Amino acid sequence: MSSTSLHSTRIDDSAAASEPFILRRGRRYLRSVQNYPLPCDLPELHRQNLQTLLATAVFGRALGATPSYPPKKVLEIACGSGYWSSVCHEFLGGLGYEDVSFTGLDIVHLAGDLQRQGIDWRFVQHDLRKLPLPFDDDEFDIVVMKDLSMVIPLGAPSQRVLDDATRILKSGGILEIWETDHIIRSILPHPPPPPGKNAQEYACAVSTGTFLISPITPFTEVKNKYLKDSNTWIQEALDRRKLSPTPCARISEMLLQETETLCEVENRRVAIPFGEPRWEREATGERNAMRRRESEAGKLKKGGATSENSTLTKEQAALRHTALLVVIQLIESLEPLLKEVSGKNQEEWQRYWNSMINDLLEQKGASSGECLEIGIWWCKKV
Repeated sequence: MSSTSLHSTRIDDSAAASEPFILRRGRRYLRSVQNYPLPCDLPELHRQNLQTLLATAVFGRALGATPSYPPKKVLEIACGSGYWSSVCHEFLGGLGYEDVSFTGLDIVHLAGDLQRQGIDWRFVQHDLRKLPLPFDDDEFDIVVMKDLSMVIPLGAPSQRVLDDATRILKSGGILEIWETDHIIRSILPHPPPPPGKNAQEYACAVSTGTFLISPITPFTEVKNKYLKDSNTWIQEALDRRKLSPTPCARISEMLLQETETLCEVENRRVAIPFGEPRWEREATGERNAMRRRESEAGKLKKGGATSENSTLTKEQAALRHTALLVVIQLIESLEPLLKEVSGKNQEEWQRYWNSMINDLLEQKGASSGECLEIGIWWCKKV
């Protein structure tokens, strides 16, 4: 059984459709999308899948919202490999929703045959920049737009996509936006949030070794010199393409403005440190010293299940390492753009790259709270 694939009638350029890729400097790019800054090849798809895996792991779920009625049709806009759809299929199945069909939309067909995984799946080939999308009004119960900040500029273009995504969503259906900031900041030590409606989210953050982000979460500029340089270059490269390097800051505002069409706007944002910040290790040392003073026998009874020098379980450490890999791989995927804005030649760039890899991976140089910031925003159609 093969997956269903539909070509939108809005794709007019037959040459681009038949030969959608072009090779540049050993990476494969979309021929017809000049401003899209990322390659479209296996390493980049791996990075995107890794980012999806990381996000769903730290959030503990594939949807921010819990459906209020059994969903029948789910749309993933800019689906890439379709990996999120497969994760969401498993998540909804765990909630008892078995009869759910998934549709993935993208400019080229990169997804595998998800039907072999037992997923009711079809692919629709369409250029997201060309609206309206090739779907009927009120067609879907859930519409997810994931990691579009590298595709659609914030402002009027994003507003048009949002309006059309709302058009094809059923009344009472769920609209979700998943995003990641591309500029790295450092999180500072801060007390946990007070108990309240986010108790479950806080428990998830504690279990995954991450930090919930609120309007009062303290951040500072990144300390690591290599990430500071890459921040500067990413900012300039994306500014030139009118893309936002910090999309998470503006999504809530965009959704809350849609008072006539969208309601119950909520979000969940998380910071994932790249290692153990010094302040986290110091706090752990103080707690361990207190435990030793209180009960040496109790410590022996525990058998040293965790290291006295670490607050992290193996799973938490793996999540943080994955966040660092996602950022390193993004810098690698953006290499041609970053070389251009930095003015570095190939030899100079290679020296920077080798030094950065050594600092971040071997020397654990991101130890001042440097973190990856990701978020989910969800709402319902009125």
